[in-house]
Amino acid sequence: MSKKILVLGALGQIGTDLVDALRLRFGAESVIASDIRRPAHAVEGVFLEIDAKDREALRAAVVQHGITEVYHLVAMLSATAEKYPIAGWDLNMISLFNVLELAKEGLLKKVFWPSSIAAFGPTSPKDPCGQTVVMDPATVYGISKLSGELWCSYYFEKFGVDVRSIRYPGLISWKAEPGGGTTDYAVDIFHKALAQNKYSCYIAAESSLPMMYMEDAIESTIGIMEAKAEDVRIRTSYNIAAFCVNPRILAEEIRKHRPDFEISYDVDFRDAIAQGWPASILDEEARAHWGHNPKFDLPKMVEEMLSRLAQ
Repeated sequence: MSKKILVLGALGQIGTDLVDALRLRFGAESVIASDIRRPAHAVEGVFLEIDAKDREALRAAVVQHGITEVYHLVAMLSATAEKYPIAGWDLNMISLFNVLELAKEGLLKKVFWPSSIAAFGPTSPKDPCGQTVVMDPATVYGISKLSGELWCSYYFEKFGVDVRSIRYPGLISWKAEPGGGTTDYAVDIFHKALAQNKYSCYIAAESSLPMMYMEDAIESTIGIMEAKAEDVRIRTSYNIAAFCVNPRILAEEIRKHRPDFEISYDVDFRDAIAQGWPASILDEEARAHWGHNPKFDLPKMVEEMLSRLAQ
């Protein structure tokens, strides 16, 4: 059977880039994009309007289109889920169970589900944070991610579901607008730098967080899915890392290209969320097991973001 991929949450920050990358690699006819709403603009390729909480609608799409793999990106992110905790939990967990159950039924060969550094918590090691440590998330998003990791491992161990996962750090991309995550300041700052030459940041100047350029995140997402099953030795979720940065350092890097750029601070509840997450991540297992190997460091990422957004 040929590969047929469904991307759930295709209009989000990750999905926007992932669909393009998958279609480039496997062909447009092999990749179906979907989201709970149709895009406001015309898109290339097949697009399905699917509510990932509706298992029967999801099953119908999988059967009708002969789907063999699902990249399940649907989630309510950290800052938004703190405002709507029950809705955040329901969306994040019900949608995951729906996909896992379809895989358990044998309708899917492989599933990708993303975890996050939000799965760590205040007593997790701060700098650096390794693969196997205390995890005590203090947000709805983080609780759902840690719970999801354990359920993914359970479905693999009990039912043989081939589900694979990585813990995303903050992701920086020029293709999609910020989507309600605590780390999204590192995207918004570039838009404001180009439009206004200044930025008011909701994260404190010295609040360091692990970050990654989207191109590297997409490469590792596809990389773990294409790895041999025996090489995916961790079935909760893998740490992945590229660089760590705080708003002050990021602003300094932007000033190398835009010397008059100014940053100010209007810190809100999102900084407290950031303080509960690691400042840096160790990812030796992902590098050794299936070849995670990011190409973008901080200076290269900043140059790329400014160049892309200026076009």
